[in-house]
Amino acid sequence: MSKKPTKKPQWVIEKEQAKKAGVSETVWLFGLHAVRDALMNPAREKLRLIVTLNAKNKLEEAIAEAGIEPEVVDPRRFKAPIDPGSVHQGAALEVKPLNWGSLAENCIGAEVPRVLLLDRVTDPHNVGAILRSAEVLGASAVIGTRHHSAPETGALAKTASGALERQPYLRMRNLADTIVELQNMGFLVLGLDGEAEQTIEQVLKGRKDMPVALVLGAEGPGLRQKTKETVDFLVKIDFGGGFGSLNVSNAAAIALYASKERS
Repeated sequence: MSKKPTKKPQWVIEKEQAKKAGVSETVWLFGLHAVRDALMNPAREKLRLIVTLNAKNKLEEAIAEAGIEPEVVDPRRFKAPIDPGSVHQGAALEVKPLNWGSLAENCIGAEVPRVLLLDRVTDPHNVGAILRSAEVLGASAVIGTRHHSAPETGALAKTASGALERQPYLRMRNLADTIVELQNMGFLVLGLDGEAEQTIEQVLKGRKDMPVALVLGAEGPGLRQKTKETVDFLVKIDFGGGFGSLNVSNAAAIALYASKERS
């Protein structure tokens, strides 16, 4: 009597599908700056480069460094598979998404690490601007979730102005579990909430030598309830005047600066 094949649980099927999708997934980057930085990044797997002659001349050194053969096209026939409204400047590069490794690999090692976590921040322009601020202000990593956060896209890369190639951007399965993992590594985790009673500076008084993770929510809904319950403290940015609302990318930059240890 033959045994019936064991039916795989749904979660196993979903995990296998996600893995297959990840292997086949590619991203089209566009714009001279984003394409140049990707070409110069040895960790970036480059697949196809489409350029106009003018863009090819501007990217000559980066193309030689990458060792990729460009497809030179007429500007009127620039048919890379990107949004028609994209400001591509005559350059588009198909790449594989970057693999930055694990949470511990990116968040342990800096003298006083600072990490940004994003709770349902889905706008690629906001995430790109956050990556740029994170690089300038020395964050160890920017962390989103696999679902409900902006993936690598051409728009994100263009807004990040090269930071996508240098600033670790991790997308984890579950934000609350990631917060707990950071807490177990010794991080103090602060959630930004306009209704909080204490400011970042007040909570960090005497603690600025501690590893700090800052959690920012999407504009409008803010942090999810589960996130609020998991962080160590809810904090606010100390606003002057009667206005208390900032774009999430501006809030991320100010929060990072406020959390930095300064002599």
